[in-house]
Amino acid sequence: MRGETFTSLRRATLLALCCGIQACALRPAVQESAAPPTASPNRVLRPETHRFSISKDQDVAGSLLSLQLQDGDTFSDVARHYGLGYEDIAAANPGIDPWVPKSESSALIPAQFVLPRAPRKGIVINLAAMRLFHFRASAGGTEVVTHPIGIGKEDRSTPTGPLAIVRKKAHPTWYPTENIRNDHLRKGDPLPAAVSPGPDNPLGDFALYLSKPSYLIHGTNKPYSIGWRASNGCIRLYPENIEQLFPAVPVREPVLIVNQPYLVGWRDGLLYLQAHRPQEELNATALQKRVRNELKKLEAKQGHHLDWTRIDRVLAEARGIATPISAKAPDIDTFLTRAQPLEHPRRFFGAPAMPAAEPDRWFVLVDETVSASMAARLAAFLNHQGPQIPARTESKGERHQVIAGPYDSAKGAKAAVKRLQIELDLDGKVIAPTTEVAVAGSRGSRIKGKPEGQTRSNLRRSDSFQKQGSRSSGTAGIAFPETCGQDGIPTQNC
Repeated sequence: MRGETFTSLRRATLLALCCGIQACALRPAVQESAAPPTASPNRVLRPETHRFSISKDQDVAGSLLSLQLQDGDTFSDVARHYGLGYEDIAAANPGIDPWVPKSESSALIPAQFVLPRAPRKGIVINLAAMRLFHFRASAGGTEVVTHPIGIGKEDRSTPTGPLAIVRKKAHPTWYPTENIRNDHLRKGDPLPAAVSPGPDNPLGDFALYLSKPSYLIHGTNKPYSIGWRASNGCIRLYPENIEQLFPAVPVREPVLIVNQPYLVGWRDGLLYLQAHRPQEELNATALQKRVRNELKKLEAKQGHHLDWTRIDRVLAEARGIATPISAKAPDIDTFLTRAQPLEHPRRFFGAPAMPAAEPDRWFVLVDETVSASMAARLAAFLNHQGPQIPARTESKGERHQVIAGPYDSAKGAKAAVKRLQIELDLDGKVIAPTTEVAVAGSRGSRIKGKPEGQTRSNLRRSDSFQKQGSRSSGTAGIAFPETCGQDGIPTQNC
């Protein structure tokens, strides 16, 4: 292959992609009545739902969990199965490869949440935590259901403040704006004036329209964008979560959007601090100073001694883990080792399935490299696009190829090449089913085919591969839709 010598800039950005390391009411709390989530090795059909019955004096809900990872696991699959976003898992586990983790690595599952400082009514969205909380009155007090979300990119931030649901629409139509249609036309990817409900609709199957024009809470056809700053301002949920939320939310339901990276709350006589990395729009230094001042006032007023070394560590690491900071609490490392272990599920909910590598089908050579780990990361990344780009790796000697497919025809393979170029800036080459190629298919197999022309290594040139593992990382190379729209009302905030 030509261009095997990677430029340092291109290689650094791809390595960042594939290796992504990526205040509340201060009152004593009682333990939630809901049991902590568990995972059965036989459960496949549904992901975890975080639903809790809470009292008015309760600030913390859920439990810190842990999972021993296996070959083939990715952070994206773990996050979706356990009702979390990608960044929740990436931030909590900075030392683990998010796309190709080592087997038997122990990953923390941060399924314990400090509630945002806000009235517990209707929908409350905390942008810093990338979570939506839906509060409803119940016989025992208040019930809260919380879901992970995707939010607006840095230059198109999701707005904060009080809003309301003004209308609801199942199976909405997407009307891209003229500017967006022109942008796609220049890329050779013309869009229709309207996109009907279906797999190509970025709104997914359900949409809740907010009182601020052009902003929605909706599903998505790219579920692995949840936990990213990926939209143009709208709030997106996993398809299974918006399906639950949609019937539970009436028109005129209040919505409050806040941006609170530092959350403090009581549980069982201990004070907890949950720190998320502040987004670029916020002044992190000022926010840390404010939370420290609040904690000092609380310590003096209530005579509750805090561990300031522990506080410094929680704020500096910003792992999104609700951590006890009371002086009498166990130290951080001890607390983390006490995370409740989960049994590994037989299969993660929604995990992409790999079609069989039938020898007489069409394929696409996406890339070839001397790095087996880089090839594996790229294949995992492609498998988590929306819709999936089925990809696998195989090796011959010191060379490692990433192969996409299979496709039923040359037309399907060429469409995949076009999509790789437009959405990810990757130069794929069609493999016709004629002669045997160096590598392809699954382990121990070969597919017969010949790449139509050469390709330089994509691992050094894709501008789509941005930094990963940060709440400010934008699209991080994932092909996200650029617009969404209300029925008949164009908008760029999807």
